[in-house]
Amino acid sequence: MAKVGKNILSIKDLTIGYNSKMVAEHINFDLETGMLCGVVGINGIGKSTLLRTLGGFQPKLSGNILLKEQNIEKYTSSNLSKELSVVLTEQPASKNLTVQELIALGRQPYTNWLGSLTKEDKQQIEDSLDAFLLKDLRHRKCHELSDGQLQRVLVARAMAQDTSLILLDEPTTHLDLYHKVQILKMLQELSHEKQKTILFTTHEIDLAIQLCDRILILDGKEHPFGNPCELIEQKHFNRLFPSEMVQFDAKTGSFKVNK
Repeated sequence: MAKVGKNILSIKDLTIGYNSKMVAEHINFDLETGMLCGVVGINGIGKSTLLRTLGGFQPKLSGNILLKEQNIEKYTSSNLSKELSVVLTEQPASKNLTVQELIALGRQPYTNWLGSLTKEDKQQIEDSLDAFLLKDLRHRKCHELSDGQLQRVLVARAMAQDTSLILLDEPTTHLDLYHKVQILKMLQELSHEKQKTILFTTHEIDLAIQLCDRILILDGKEHPFGNPCELIEQKHFNRLFPSEMVQFDAKTGSFKVNK
């Protein structure tokens, strides 16, 4: 179980959307140090919009986003990059780099203007290669990797950035079951052992229930937030999808197709 501490991220009555078009409103939750949190919900409910808003890629419509008890808008881009790292679903433009070179980009917030790596930078890169089982692939070009390998590289780059908070948009997309579990188990280890706070969007609700410390359900209304057992007891997963198609089995923590 995560060894939790003070709040890293606090979301207060947040409304998200594009221009004046509201996607979701009244979002409230807090995440402490060392927590792994999944964001789940049906397609189009606002999962990626929330993540992009928290990462500063698009403005909020209203509400407050507090990172380490300070409004995120008060951070300079340089300071924010030392506290927050983001892995989006878009493929990196730098796939011609080697695995080691791409992970080294995570150290950019700390390197001098020449971009030269210190002993500490090199150690962070080594630790990231090791944590995500990439040492044997360090000299491989990223365009030569499988989807699962590339996903591990992108998360390793975020780890090398050494931020308190890591945001990931659909980190298990296009992966088979084994590699979905592998990535999520690695994220769980990173949050608990390195005391990183990790928030990720996912369609893998069954896996999130098994591995996450907290889950945020974007449901278009209440947006319930809590530990998976509490959310199961309160029957929030039962209301996630139309019941004539699938039903949630509280005993197994999984969805069953109605035949």
